[in-house]
Amino acid sequence: MTTFELPALPYAYDALGPYMSAETLEYHHDKHHQAYVTNGNNLLKDSGLEGKSLEEIVRESFGKNAGLFNNAGQHYNHIHFWNWMKPNGGGKSLPGKLQTAVDSDLGGYDKFRTDFIAAGTTQFGSGWAWLSVNKDGKLEITKTANGESPLVHGGKPILGVDVWEHSYYIDYRNARPKYLEAFVDSLINWEHVEKMFEEARG
Repeated sequence: MTTFELPALPYAYDALGPYMSAETLEYHHDKHHQAYVTNGNNLLKDSGLEGKSLEEIVRESFGKNAGLFNNAGQHYNHIHFWNWMKPNGGGKSLPGKLQTAVDSDLGGYDKFRTDFIAAGTTQFGSGWAWLSVNKDGKLEITKTANGESPLVHGGKPILGVDVWEHSYYIDYRNARPKYLEAFVDSLINWEHVEKMFEEARG
């Protein structure tokens, strides 16, 4: 049977400073993500989806089992969110194939940066901004509410940023655009994005 487990962070709690504080990571990872894991495991029991992969649980609970979907969806999003960041991350130097796709599909890095930050800024309420590979194999920037991701809309996410307030309020208060700029410029782990990009195009 599938059970959700909280992954360890791939870096120390204070490794992402000054852009994301140890206090934010302790609350976000140890409390919020842990709650999605605990609640998800409780809601998975007798759901008929036991034994399926996390991706299958997310897809198959969407629109049918809101409680399970919300927690499984957020668990999926956060597993990758921790890996989408690294110390001394961000910046314009993207791995080659990814850079080529950003140039051809999104109009280049600067336009990607502007559009990705805009997607996160204009997501009303809680949610995420995404870079994903769509059904046509092209890169696409989108935003979703709450725990949704491109996974349930026919896409394959390769980069996401959490714009729930618990992701940034301690460090940035209500200045969501500043948090998004810091994420893109100083935190993105482009190697993990490239890995998911290659898997998505597989």
